Amino acid sequence: MQRKTATLLAAVTALAAVTLPASAATLATATTSLNIRTGPGPEYPVIGAIPDKGQATVTGCIQGSLWCQVTYNGKQGWAYSQYMMGNAGGQAVVVSQTVPVLSFDPPAATVGTTTVVATPTIRGNFIAPVAGAPLEIAPPPATVQTYVTQNPVTPVYLNGEVVEGVGLPEDVVLTRVPDYQYSYAYVNGVPVLVEPGTRRVTYIYR
Repeated sequence: MQRKTATLLAAVTALAAVTLPASAATLATATTSLNIRTGPGPEYPVIGAIPDKGQATVTGCIQGSLWCQVTYNGKQGWAYSQYMMGNAGGQAVVVSQTVPVLSFDPPAATVGTTTVVATPTIRGNFIAPVAGAPLEIAPPPATVQTYVTQNPVTPVYLNGEVVEGVGLPEDVVLTRVPDYQYSYAYVNGVPVLVEPGTRRVTYIYR
Protein backbone atom coordinates (compact mmCIF):
# COMPACT_ATOMS: atom_id res chain seq x y z
CA MET A 1 0.00 0.00 0.00
CA GLN A 2 2.82 2.43 0.88
CA ARG A 3 4.67 1.80 -2.41
CA LYS A 4 1.39 2.00 -4.34
CA THR A 5 0.41 5.30 -2.70
CA ALA A 6 3.89 6.79 -3.20
CA THR A 7 3.81 5.85 -6.89
CA LEU A 8 0.38 7.38 -7.33
CA LEU A 9 1.44 10.60 -5.62
CA ALA A 10 4.52 10.79 -7.84
CA ALA A 11 2.31 10.41 -10.90
CA VAL A 12 0.00 13.13 -9.66
CA THR A 13 2.93 15.48 -9.08
CA ALA A 14 4.34 14.83 -12.54
CA LEU A 15 0.98 15.42 -14.21
CA ALA A 16 0.15 18.55 -12.21
CA ALA A 17 2.05 20.70 -14.71
CA VAL A 18 -0.26 19.68 -17.56
CA THR A 19 -2.69 22.48 -18.40
CA LEU A 20 -5.84 21.65 -20.34
CA PRO A 21 -9.00 23.64 -20.94
CA ALA A 22 -11.87 23.09 -18.53
CA SER A 23 -14.89 21.25 -19.85
CA ALA A 24 -18.20 20.02 -18.49
CA ALA A 25 -18.62 17.42 -15.74
CA THR A 26 -16.33 14.47 -16.23
CA LEU A 27 -15.57 11.03 -14.81
CA ALA A 28 -12.61 10.62 -12.49
CA THR A 29 -11.02 7.53 -10.97
CA ALA A 30 -10.04 7.48 -7.30
CA THR A 31 -6.45 6.34 -6.77
CA THR A 32 -7.26 5.25 -3.19
CA SER A 33 -10.34 4.98 -0.98
CA LEU A 34 -11.47 8.58 -0.62
CA ASN A 35 -13.93 10.36 1.67
CA ILE A 36 -16.91 12.31 0.36
CA ARG A 37 -17.67 15.32 2.58
CA THR A 38 -20.52 17.81 2.87
CA GLY A 39 -18.20 20.70 1.95
CA PRO A 40 -14.80 21.46 0.42
CA GLY A 41 -12.50 21.00 3.38
CA PRO A 42 -11.34 18.56 6.07
CA GLU A 43 -13.59 20.22 8.64
CA TYR A 44 -16.79 19.07 6.93
CA PRO A 45 -18.47 15.78 7.94
CA VAL A 46 -17.90 12.59 5.94
CA ILE A 47 -21.09 11.37 4.25
CA GLY A 48 -19.69 8.57 2.09
CA ALA A 49 -16.63 7.30 0.28
CA ILE A 50 -15.37 6.49 -3.20
CA PRO A 51 -13.61 3.09 -3.20
CA ASP A 52 -10.13 2.57 -4.60
CA LYS A 53 -10.43 2.68 -8.43
CA GLY A 54 -14.07 3.78 -8.14
CA GLN A 55 -15.31 6.25 -10.74
CA ALA A 56 -17.12 9.40 -9.68
CA THR A 57 -18.65 12.25 -11.68
CA VAL A 58 -16.87 15.55 -11.00
CA THR A 59 -19.01 18.67 -11.52
CA GLY A 60 -16.32 21.28 -10.81
CA CYS A 61 -13.67 22.43 -8.35
CA ILE A 62 -13.04 25.42 -6.09
CA GLN A 63 -10.62 27.86 -7.71
CA GLY A 64 -7.17 27.65 -6.15
CA SER A 65 -8.19 24.52 -4.26
CA LEU A 66 -7.99 20.76 -4.80
CA TRP A 67 -11.52 20.24 -3.45
CA CYS A 68 -14.08 19.24 -6.08
CA GLN A 69 -17.80 18.52 -6.12
CA VAL A 70 -18.45 14.85 -6.91
CA THR A 71 -21.30 12.40 -7.28
CA TYR A 72 -20.75 8.72 -6.54
CA ASN A 73 -23.43 6.03 -6.35
CA GLY A 74 -26.14 8.68 -6.16
CA LYS A 75 -24.48 10.63 -3.32
CA GLN A 76 -23.26 14.17 -3.96
CA GLY A 77 -20.56 15.89 -1.93
CA TRP A 78 -16.95 17.06 -2.06
CA ALA A 79 -13.69 15.10 -2.41
CA TYR A 80 -9.99 15.96 -2.51
CA SER A 81 -8.84 15.82 -6.12
CA GLN A 82 -5.18 15.02 -5.37
CA TYR A 83 -6.41 11.43 -5.27
CA MET A 84 -8.63 11.56 -8.38
CA MET A 85 -7.41 11.24 -11.97
CA GLY A 86 -9.39 12.27 -15.04
CA ASN A 87 -8.86 11.86 -18.77
CA ALA A 88 -8.58 14.61 -21.36
CA GLY A 89 -7.60 13.98 -24.95
CA GLY A 90 -6.48 10.48 -24.02
CA GLN A 91 -4.13 11.85 -21.36
CA ALA A 92 -4.44 11.17 -17.62
CA VAL A 93 -4.55 14.43 -15.69
CA VAL A 94 -5.41 15.72 -12.24
CA VAL A 95 -9.17 16.09 -12.54
CA SER A 96 -9.27 19.63 -11.09
CA GLN A 97 -7.66 20.87 -14.34
CA THR A 98 -10.44 19.65 -16.61
CA VAL A 99 -13.69 20.78 -14.97
CA PRO A 100 -15.43 24.14 -14.38
CA VAL A 101 -14.63 26.39 -11.44
CA LEU A 102 -17.26 26.37 -8.67
CA SER A 103 -17.94 28.61 -5.70
CA PHE A 104 -19.08 27.48 -2.27
CA ASP A 105 -20.89 29.37 0.49
CA PRO A 106 -20.20 27.66 3.82
CA PRO A 107 -23.26 27.07 6.00
CA ALA A 108 -23.50 29.35 9.00
CA ALA A 109 -24.34 28.33 12.56
CA THR A 110 -26.41 30.63 14.79
CA VAL A 111 -25.31 31.16 18.39
CA GLY A 112 -27.80 33.40 20.18
CA THR A 113 -28.26 36.39 17.89
CA THR A 114 -24.82 36.05 16.28
CA THR A 115 -24.22 34.05 13.12
CA VAL A 116 -20.84 32.30 13.05
CA VAL A 117 -19.13 29.63 10.99
CA ALA A 118 -17.33 27.07 13.12
CA THR A 119 -13.98 26.32 11.49
CA PRO A 120 -11.36 24.18 13.24
CA THR A 121 -7.70 25.16 13.15
CA ILE A 122 -5.68 23.44 10.41
CA ARG A 123 -2.52 22.38 12.23
CA GLY A 124 -0.25 21.28 9.41
CA ASN A 125 0.21 18.86 6.53
CA PHE A 126 0.25 15.13 6.00
CA ILE A 127 3.62 13.49 5.34
CA ALA A 128 3.77 11.92 1.89
CA PRO A 129 4.56 8.18 1.84
CA VAL A 130 8.20 7.25 1.36
CA ALA A 131 9.21 4.45 -1.02
CA GLY A 132 9.87 1.23 0.83
CA ALA A 133 8.09 -1.89 2.02
CA PRO A 134 4.39 -1.91 1.07
CA LEU A 135 1.89 -1.19 3.80
CA GLU A 136 0.16 -4.35 4.91
CA ILE A 137 -2.33 -4.71 7.74
CA ALA A 138 -4.93 -7.34 8.52
CA PRO A 139 -8.46 -6.05 9.14
CA PRO A 140 -8.54 -4.94 12.79
CA PRO A 141 -10.77 -6.88 15.21
CA ALA A 142 -14.23 -5.50 15.94
CA THR A 143 -13.18 -4.94 19.56
CA VAL A 144 -10.58 -2.42 18.35
CA GLN A 145 -13.23 -0.43 16.48
CA THR A 146 -15.46 -0.51 19.56
CA TYR A 147 -12.69 0.88 21.75
CA VAL A 148 -11.62 3.56 19.26
CA THR A 149 -15.15 4.81 18.63
CA GLN A 150 -16.18 4.69 22.30
CA ASN A 151 -13.01 6.49 23.44
CA PRO A 152 -12.64 9.52 21.16
CA VAL A 153 -9.57 11.72 21.55
CA THR A 154 -9.01 15.39 20.73
CA PRO A 155 -9.35 15.70 16.94
CA VAL A 156 -6.66 17.26 14.75
CA TYR A 157 -7.14 18.77 11.31
CA LEU A 158 -4.51 18.70 8.57
CA ASN A 159 -4.50 20.17 5.07
CA GLY A 160 -5.92 17.86 2.42
CA GLU A 161 -7.52 14.48 3.05
CA VAL A 162 -6.56 11.55 5.23
CA VAL A 163 -5.96 8.36 3.22
CA GLU A 164 -4.30 5.07 4.05
CA GLY A 165 -0.52 5.22 3.74
CA VAL A 166 0.06 8.90 4.53
CA GLY A 167 2.09 9.87 7.57
CA LEU A 168 1.08 12.04 10.52
CA PRO A 169 3.32 14.86 11.81
CA GLU A 170 5.22 14.30 15.05
CA ASP A 171 3.01 16.73 16.97
CA VAL A 172 -0.09 14.58 16.41
CA VAL A 173 -0.56 12.59 19.62
CA LEU A 174 -1.14 8.85 19.18
CA THR A 175 -3.15 6.84 21.71
CA ARG A 176 -2.64 3.11 22.27
CA VAL A 177 -5.47 0.61 22.19
CA PRO A 178 -5.18 -1.52 25.37
CA ASP A 179 -4.19 -5.15 24.82
CA TYR A 180 -3.53 -4.58 21.10
CA GLN A 181 -0.59 -3.42 18.99
CA TYR A 182 -2.60 -0.52 17.62
CA SER A 183 -2.43 3.24 18.07
CA TYR A 184 -5.09 5.66 16.91
CA ALA A 185 -5.96 9.32 16.42
CA TYR A 186 -8.92 11.35 15.21
CA VAL A 187 -7.80 13.11 12.03
CA ASN A 188 -9.98 15.39 9.89
CA GLY A 189 -13.05 14.22 11.74
CA VAL A 190 -12.54 10.47 11.41
CA PRO A 191 -10.83 7.88 13.66
CA VAL A 192 -7.78 6.22 12.12
CA LEU A 193 -5.39 3.46 13.14
CA VAL A 194 -1.72 4.44 12.94
CA GLU A 195 1.49 2.38 12.75
CA PRO A 196 3.42 3.72 15.78
CA GLY A 197 6.94 3.35 14.35
CA THR A 198 6.33 5.03 11.00
CA ARG A 199 3.25 7.09 11.98
CA ARG A 200 1.54 5.90 8.79
CA VAL A 201 -2.24 5.71 8.67
CA THR A 202 -3.08 2.03 8.23
CA TYR A 203 -6.87 1.95 8.57
CA ILE A 204 -9.69 4.51 8.44
CA TYR A 205 -13.06 4.09 10.16
CA ARG A 206 -15.62 5.77 7.91
